[in-house]
Amino acid sequence: MPARLNELIQIVEYDPAWATEFAHLRLQLLNAVKDLGASVEHVGSTAVPGLAAKPILDIDVVLSSSLQVAEAIARLAEIGYEHQGDLGIAGREAFASPSITPAHHLYLVVRGSEPWRNHIQFRDYLQKHPESAQAYTALKRSLAERFQNERDKYTEGKTEFITHVLRQARGDA
Repeated sequence: MPARLNELIQIVEYDPAWATEFAHLRLQLLNAVKDLGASVEHVGSTAVPGLAAKPILDIDVVLSSSLQVAEAIARLAEIGYEHQGDLGIAGREAFASPSITPAHHLYLVVRGSEPWRNHIQFRDYLQKHPESAQAYTALKRSLAERFQNERDKYTEGKTEFITHVLRQARGDA
């Protein structure tokens, strides 16, 4: 079973099973929200073939309108997701996943919002630029070694790289 969210930070080699796990979770999520016009995207490091990562999927439920957010939150709760608020990122609602599912972070975003653009552009850029994906792997391994049990410092250590990639993806660099 994949690592749960409260364990030490561990970076592992890319696992093709992540795509299969995502496909299974995607179906469950779509069944709950598809009539809202929602889509489900695999984002983050586990969505980039060949990229080493924490074995925790990042998944976005993407809505077409902010008017659907409250209903989507309620529906996700019905299938076992615990709403955690935006966790400091406006426009992105976070959820704790049910313990019986593969380890994953679930986010609810609106198509076109900044959090949605950040997730999609970062994933797509790394998929198209293997040299950047390799640099990201090296950075994550170094940070995981330094901050094994300090998730906030690990995350902070990635911020500059992520910001640079997003500028590259948008043509701002």
